[in-house]
Amino acid sequence: MNLIILHQEEIRKQVVALSGRRGGHVRKVLRPKTGDLLRVGVVNGRRGLARVARLDKDGVTLELVRLDEDDPPAGVRTLVAALPRPIMLRRVLAQAAAFGVTQLHLVNAARVEKSFFSASLVRERQWQEFLVQGLEQGGRTRMPEVLVHERFRPFAEDLLPRLAASCRARILAHPRGERLRASAFTPPVIAAVGPEGGWNDFEIGRFLQAGFTSVSMGPTIM
Repeated sequence: MNLIILHQEEIRKQVVALSGRRGGHVRKVLRPKTGDLLRVGVVNGRRGLARVARLDKDGVTLELVRLDEDDPPAGVRTLVAALPRPIMLRRVLAQAAAFGVTQLHLVNAARVEKSFFSASLVRERQWQEFLVQGLEQGGRTRMPEVLVHERFRPFAEDLLPRLAASCRARILAHPRGERLRASAFTPPVIAAVGPEGGWNDFEIGRFLQAGFTSVSMGPTIM
């Protein structure tokens, strides 16, 4: 936990009491003493410092000292990802938040198993826990917006061109694409990552029509 994530509604007169997972992490891993300063950030707000006011067996009480830092700039602003299996989706959500992604579009593809859309995590949209864990790891506060698209063609025809037009660099991850040179892409960036079996020719064609450049980190399927 590189940043303790706070929610605005739990702050009372510049004081917040942490229990549960966060309180336990502070006590058992960070192990501060009363008066120590800890790095904190408010969801969709600023980052800064809080002072440890009290430690007890159930958690810790913090007093906000200052919140005067903005989130660092993100490399990839918009991420389009073919919906992965649920256990991998948890990691994708956390990593997207850690890297500062503003919007995460989870899309269908020919090689996506249709049962993935019936998973409780997707059906109930209960992914805030994993997004917060990503923010904690990446030291960021901006919560990504997560959108699910069960049909690829309407997404590709109606929304993808507008998303692409809003970004200077458009990256399509594909093993047979050009060799990736990160320095060649100027933010804001939109990136598209396919399913385990890769995008099919029709899907690749849609991304190329929207102005994406097919890039690769090598022939290995990751």
